[in-house]
Amino acid sequence: MNDQSPPRLRHPEKARKPDNPQPKKPDWIRVKAPNSKGYFETHKIMREHNLKTVCEEAACPNAGECWSQGHATMMIMGDVCTRACTFCNIATGKPPEALDVFEPGRVADAVKKLGLNHVVITSVDRDDIEDGGAEHFAMTIRAIRKQAPGTTIEILTPDFIRCDPAVLEVVVEARPDVFNHNLETVPGLYPEVRPGARYFHSLRLLQRVKELDPAMFTKSGIMVGLGEDKQAVLQVMDDMRAADIDFLTIGQYLQPTPKHHRVDRFVTPEEFAAYEKAAWGKGFSMVSATPLTRSSYHAGNDFARLRENRLKKLGMA
Repeated sequence: MNDQSPPRLRHPEKARKPDNPQPKKPDWIRVKAPNSKGYFETHKIMREHNLKTVCEEAACPNAGECWSQGHATMMIMGDVCTRACTFCNIATGKPPEALDVFEPGRVADAVKKLGLNHVVITSVDRDDIEDGGAEHFAMTIRAIRKQAPGTTIEILTPDFIRCDPAVLEVVVEARPDVFNHNLETVPGLYPEVRPGARYFHSLRLLQRVKELDPAMFTKSGIMVGLGEDKQAVLQVMDDMRAADIDFLTIGQYLQPTPKHHRVDRFVTPEEFAAYEKAAWGKGFSMVSATPLTRSSYHAGNDFARLRENRLKKLGMA
């Protein structure tokens, strides 16, 4: 399902790194191979429209379940990322092509054909483009609104760290229903895990979204099992709440290849339950914290709960 190219081709920056043994996965994070009719129908529509999905490129363990239900996270702006995060399976390098101006229309047409109630749109980092792809995101949102007006839209964006700060306004003005940008890990691990990014820049990005549109839902997530400790995770929660982030996701890091960042440990379901309880106590409107949680996992159902929880807080439900 996902690209199994050797690391030297897919991740040239990792090719000379020593191998990190991939530990055996515990029973609680094993999943069945996809074989449903819905899975293959979703796959067919994606290929017919020449679309990429992060489900495939990032080797997501939930792809079989999500695709069988007609859910897929579409990845725009190509499949080659200009960053080299040590956890990520997406190919790294210089993107071979400019942005495809017809892609937003193809995405919107696929959303309509799949009959999606909720869609998630993400992308690679494109540091080679002046606005980081902000206008491309906006065009995609507008195209979906036109073709599938009943579909709610969630975006998972890059950090736009090398762009004029004004590019964020372009995306927010397109009015996605949820603006997601993942912090990915605790700040102390950024130099090793996410070397091209900056923790407080990403945090500030999400805070600015709320300043530009206080009604917009914001969302962010981290992985655990990379080497962080509990106190650092709790501090990230506090930082997110200070930035008025509505929705927190926490999932287990899984190592794509021996050349990627090692799995420090497998966090138990009981620990995830404790993180979830702590997050609700800190005031998030929605929390998903399980070993298999990913940014887009159950995104549609979670968005419905998020919206309902906000109405309850406002005394309107």
